[in-house]
Parts: sequence; structure tokens; C-alpha cells
Amino acid sequence: MFEFRVWAPRAKNVAVKIDESSYPMKATGDRGWWSAEVEEAGTGTDYAFLLDDDPNPYPDPRALWMPNGVHAASRVYETGPGAGQFAWTDQRWQAPPLASAVLYEMHVGTFTPEGTFDSAIEKLDYLAELGITHVELMPVAEFPGDFGWGYDGVALFAAREAYGGPDGLKRLVDACHARSLAVLLDVVYNHFGPVGNYTGKFGPYVTPNHRTPWGDAVNLEFEQSDEVRRFFCDNVLMWMEEFHLDGLRLDAVHEYVDRSAIHFMEQIAMEVEDLSARLGRRLIVIAESDLNDPRVVRPRAANGYGMDAQWNDDFHHALFSVLDPSHEEKGYYSDFGSMDRLAKALTQAFVYDGIYSGYRRRIHGRKVEGLSLHRFIGFIQNHDQIGNRATGDRLEHVVGLDRAKTALGIVLTSPLIPMLFQGEEFAASTPFQYFAHHEDEDMARSVSEGRKREFAAFGWDPAAIPDPESRETFERSKLNWEEIKDRSHAEMLGWCRSLIALRHGSTSLNCGEPNQTHVRFDEDKRWLIMDRGKIRVICNLGQAALQLERQKGYSLILSSSKEVHLTKAEVFLPAGTLAILSAE
Repeated sequence: MFEFRVWAPRAKNVAVKIDESSYPMKATGDRGWWSAEVEEAGTGTDYAFLLDDDPNPYPDPRALWMPNGVHAASRVYETGPGAGQFAWTDQRWQAPPLASAVLYEMHVGTFTPEGTFDSAIEKLDYLAELGITHVELMPVAEFPGDFGWGYDGVALFAAREAYGGPDGLKRLVDACHARSLAVLLDVVYNHFGPVGNYTGKFGPYVTPNHRTPWGDAVNLEFEQSDEVRRFFCDNVLMWMEEFHLDGLRLDAVHEYVDRSAIHFMEQIAMEVEDLSARLGRRLIVIAESDLNDPRVVRPRAANGYGMDAQWNDDFHHALFSVLDPSHEEKGYYSDFGSMDRLAKALTQAFVYDGIYSGYRRRIHGRKVEGLSLHRFIGFIQNHDQIGNRATGDRLEHVVGLDRAKTALGIVLTSPLIPMLFQGEEFAASTPFQYFAHHEDEDMARSVSEGRKREFAAFGWDPAAIPDPESRETFERSKLNWEEIKDRSHAEMLGWCRSLIALRHGSTSLNCGEPNQTHVRFDEDKRWLIMDRGKIRVICNLGQAALQLERQKGYSLILSSSKEVHLTKAEVFLPAGTLAILSAE
């Protein structure tokens, strides 16, 4: 026997359809919930819901298993004690503190040739040996089409079948924990995908009262929003409890429109804290925010929203725009480009913290005060910053190997929590391009043409822009693991491994306290020196070799080039290189 439950306040009659039979459901309470017990149903039973006189059966918005695609019937996947679904081996697992983390962003579909949870397991020893502590998965909730980034998910409780389904995700998480790797998952609560979203048939999951770049906003504050919020909060708890995930990354929280007394993010933080206490496991929530508002990561006790950390785009923009004099001056990069901006990102997290932004044409942000810099995630590459370039070219393709090594050195020695994107550690030659497969021809054409128009405005040849609907674009973005033994790739991999080992082993590099990182620079010669306790990082981002006076007591412990050297009187750095010195 299995009890089916669904929230459908818009319906007057609801039935659950199994094969050719339908079973009437009863309203429970006055909030729009319906339920029915079916004797012959259980794990593996395919089912869908019938609403009023609509002859079309619709999948369950809360289905944990969608093996037939987003338009077809859901499948029962029983959970909880006695369900007998999966035998976990991580009973004593405890995730490492976020403050000591080195994150690794992974897109399951392109991480390996097979693009599955199980094939990713084969690379976990490599990640553990590299020094990674947290694997951050791009969205794995079921979405339509054969391939995609995952941000157009519509079955938010169901792990993608093409990757291996719910059991496949559990195998990956369990295998990560066995290798002391925590697992985070990127989740999208600011919109549903445009194809295959049937939640509107059931209830007011979105509202026309607010708009986002993807259409109507998720209903977080209007009539019946309590159950909509419950839908997403239950999703948060499900990933952490049922799938043993160690945390979530919330996509684009600046698109949450919520004027409730308890903000949606605050509600998530409260419920995760309660779950963490009940399970006895460390759980975290990371936000992606364009607001530059420290309330996002300020503790709830201090009237913040209680997120554990947030991605810091200012750090990326400041670093990327100084790596080469020919940096892009269009879009948001026009607000950056100086060593002063980079120094501010390294010491204060937000560059735009209440100052005027020329790009936005308004004052933007608020100062970060009294917060550890471990509340912020720093990176030079991620899925957006690579994939949203017209051809998906990686940092090395843009600035060369030497400067890519220097950039990675800054990321891994900064006071922010560092994050790498898959393949960055060995300067992967493969791009990471935008790909999204839509079965609807009109939707596919719209996506392809829109992509070309977007980048043609920036001077790109439309013919050179990959078609996101093409399987070749998807296949081209898969990592080539054979190249890690090649000279330049092996060189970058060795450099990355050394940097991570240094970070893990240094007390100075694990300090996130405010006002403990000191930076000085020369805007004209484009050099920067960052002092973090007993560690000094010197980088030369100019076009000429650099000679600086050597301070007594410091020795060279790591450099991005063999040509970097110390004499009794000076430090010599060729253009585009980095040196790490120690007074320990």
C-alpha cells in the first residue's frame, strides 16, 4: 500500500491514475491537499494525477523519480525507515568546516565521457588527492531534453534519470563521503524551466505580480504562498536528509521577491539549522547574490538572512579585468580594471559597497563590516564566467598559461573560500559552452537565435557562436582526461596541487578575520603584494619584468615560474608571474 498526496488547491476533483485505472482522492483539510491510499501501489509504480475534467494526466510536482521524462508519469520512490532503497555506508560522516574548504564545481554531464553519477565516482580519488574538500554539483533536478546545464529544472525533487536517477546520486554522495569529500548541490528556486512545468495546473506556484528575467516570479508572499514556500523548503530538507547532501547553493537569490516578515532565505536557514541539530551533521547553505548586501550572510541573530556564505562576483570581475591590459571593457567589467579594485576585493570582499556603479548607473551595495571573509566564495572561473562567454573559452585561452597560473595562485591564497571549476586545475583545453536541448522546435529556434543576437551586440561573428541546441556543443564541452599528462596541463595540475597543499597546511592562509589581510600595489607597474600573517604573495600583472626590494626574513616557498627568484637584495618576477614567500 502507498499513500499518494498532492497539493492542488485549484482543482475541485483529483484522482491518481495508475495504468488504466484511476483512484479518487479526498481533500484533507482546507489548504488544498488531496490524498488517496492505493493497495497495489509501491516502489516502482508509475502514476500521474487527473485534475477535474482535464483528460491529460500530469506528473507529480514532488515526484522523486521521473524515469520517463518530465512530460510522462512519475514513479513511486519510497523513502524513510524500512523503504529498503539504499544501504548507506556514511553513518559516521561529518563534513569539514566551510572555513577550511576548497570547492570544486562539477557539471555531471560533461565531467566524464559517460556523463553519469557512477562515472564521476571513478574520478573521486583524483579530487581527494588534489586536496578538494567539497564537490559542488550543478543542478541535477530533472529537466527536459537530452542535455543542458540544469537551470531549467521542472521536477525539482527528482534526480536526473540520464545521470543515474535517485539511486545513482546516492551512490555518488556515499562514495564522496567515503573519500572525505563533502557534497553540495546547486538548486534553482527562483524560476521553473519554460518547458515541462505543470505546477501551474495544481496551484499558484508563480505570481504575475512580480516579474523576473524568466517570467512570472515564484510566489513567496501572496495568497497560498505558505504552501509554495513549504514546497521549496521541503525540497531543501529532502536533499539533505534523504540524499545525505552536506549543503546547497541557492541560484540567483536576488530574484526572490519576498516582503514577508520572515524572508524566504531566513526560513531556509532556520529549517536547515533545525535539521542539522536533529541529524547531528554539519549542513550549510550558500547563496548566489548580485545584491552586494551583507545581510545575505549575516547571522540571523544579527538580523541577517543566515546564509553560510555567498558567491562573490566582485572578486572575479576585479581579478579577471586586471589579468591582461586588453581586458573586456563592456558590460560589468567596465566597473573594474584597476589594481585598487582588486586590492579592495581581497580585503573587503565587495568592491561596490555603497559606491556609484557606472555600469548600473546607481549606487550599489553595502559595506561588509564585522564578518569573516570566509563568508564569501572567491573564484576566477565558474560555469557562468566561462559558459556565458560567446565561445565558452576558459581563462588560459584568454590570458595564457602564465597568467592563468597567477590568477589561480591569487584565488588559492586569498582570504575568501576558494572554488575551482572542473578542469581548471589542469588548464583543460576543452571549452565549457552554453548548451540546452529543447524538443519543441520553436523554443529551440528561439534559444539559438537569441544567443546569436546577444553576442553579436558585443562584436562577435554570429557564425562563430556555437548553437546551444546542437549535441556537438554539448559533446565539445566534455573534459578530455587524457591531456592531464601533457606538459602544460601537467604543469598546471602540479601548480594547483601545490597551492592547495600550501593552503591546507598554513595557519596564515586559513585566517578569514577582517583587517588581517594587508595589500599594497602599484597601479602603473601593475604589481600587488598581499600579506596574510607570515605568508606574502607577490604578483606581477604588468607587461614587464619586476624587481622589488627583498625584505629580510622571507624565503621563497612557491612560484608560478622557474624564472622567479630571490637574491640577497631583491625579488625578481617575470611578467605575469606570482611568488609566495614565507616568514615561518
